[in-house]
Amino acid sequence: VDVALGGLSGLTSQPNFNSVVEMMKFQERENPVDIDKLNKFSNYWEAVREFYYPFESGLKAGTAEVFDHEIPGGQYSNLKPQMNGLGLADQFNEVKQAYGEVNKLFGDIVKVTPSSKVVGDMALYLVTNKMKASEVIEKGDSISWPESVQAFFRGDLGQPQGGFPKELQKVILKDKKPYTDQPNAHLEPIDFDAEMIEFNEKYKNILSRDTDITDFLSHKLYPKVYEDYMEKLKMYGNISKIPTLNFLYGMKENEEVLVDIAPGKTIIVKLLSIGPANDKGSRTVFFRVNGQTRNVEILDQSLGIEVIENKKVEHDDANQVGSPLQGMLSKVFVEKGQKVKKNEPLFVIEAMKMETTITATHDTKIESVTLSAGTLVNSDDLVLTLG
Repeated sequence: VDVALGGLSGLTSQPNFNSVVEMMKFQERENPVDIDKLNKFSNYWEAVREFYYPFESGLKAGTAEVFDHEIPGGQYSNLKPQMNGLGLADQFNEVKQAYGEVNKLFGDIVKVTPSSKVVGDMALYLVTNKMKASEVIEKGDSISWPESVQAFFRGDLGQPQGGFPKELQKVILKDKKPYTDQPNAHLEPIDFDAEMIEFNEKYKNILSRDTDITDFLSHKLYPKVYEDYMEKLKMYGNISKIPTLNFLYGMKENEEVLVDIAPGKTIIVKLLSIGPANDKGSRTVFFRVNGQTRNVEILDQSLGIEVIENKKVEHDDANQVGSPLQGMLSKVFVEKGQKVKKNEPLFVIEAMKMETTITATHDTKIESVTLSAGTLVNSDDLVLTLG
């Protein structure tokens, strides 16, 4: 039986460990556990859990819906921020229904990380584009599906029991050829010695230390995640040392906190005051570090945020290509006047850990490119026009 400490159990988590221990008392299969210590652990983590309440699923009681949609507990919680990022905050019921339909469409697959994310990405994509799972095969030839969905049907996660639904696989992959064996058979060999030297030179200054094999493997397995982490580390430093409450909720004026920056090294930080915003939206923040007064200029992003409305696709113009969902236009592969072939990638939209590569539906040329990489887009924002 998979269980969780009482203070962390139930809802999207596992059954209550403490209750199971009590339930099994005096039973012939009892596995004796010190319930007093277990309760102390539970009380500690129950208190810690309060810090993270914004990340909870929002469930107030258990639900039998899980037997229909089959969303794993961890993903159920993660879907909320994903939906918010895609502008679907008020459509959770539609997403849950779509998840169940996609799961059946895919063949009722085993849903663990990352296969469960594939189903979730597809469900979010369908709800964003007001499609039903039953329409995927009918309309799929002209649609660019999320990269995670293409990778799944290509065989990047392996071969499911009984194989892939063939017609669906063809619609998702179009002219891409799937694997018929294990995905690791298609990995390029790695020269660890040579690549480690290059990797160390690139990142050791950001980390303020030489890199190790764990860093290297993290980058090889999750290159984009690791590079995003390095960018944040370069910008803010090692924020893992900040106490949890201050990291999540900031500091109040006159609050004093202890920050353990290294074994035996503790700094005392006190927030003194926050000045008024200047004409550029920056505020001067005054604080004291180990008794010495410091100040720093911080841009208040809640002030004067300029909202630029991008041009929308005219749906009666088949040559206009827009974003299929809200997110970041992370890559644009083409330029004005360039000739492209059917299924050649045009641009990539990145939204809450989901990448979608938009491809050409036929041989054509690029008439114009409206938006550049790095632009935040909404669904149906015009990105480029075909000739």
